[in-house]
Amino acid sequence: MSNSRIEKLKALIQKDPNNPLGRYGLANELFKSELYEDSIVEINEYLKLKDDEGAVYRMMAECYMRMGNTEKAKESYSKGIEAANRHGHPSMAEEFEESIEFLDE
Repeated sequence: MSNSRIEKLKALIQKDPNNPLGRYGLANELFKSELYEDSIVEINEYLKLKDDEGAVYRMMAECYMRMGNTEKAKESYSKGIEAANRHGHPSMAEEFEESIEFLDE
């Protein structure tokens, strides 16, 4: 979204690099600003700190799709399926399976 929001989140992370919520928020803001590579970096940092229930993998897949990397998008959805199933979210897993099928067309 706005650069000031990104800068605030970066400052928050600088104070506490192990803040998963700050990492997720920054990844999301970078995604909204179409800074997909930077968003993926923050998603990976977030995943080092937190066992996500699946949603962050959607954002990662969207980043890769918008960068033209279909294979990495499918890998992200596959990881999201694993996470969603692990956390009892079958509808999210099904959504990701459908997204992979769509990318395979």
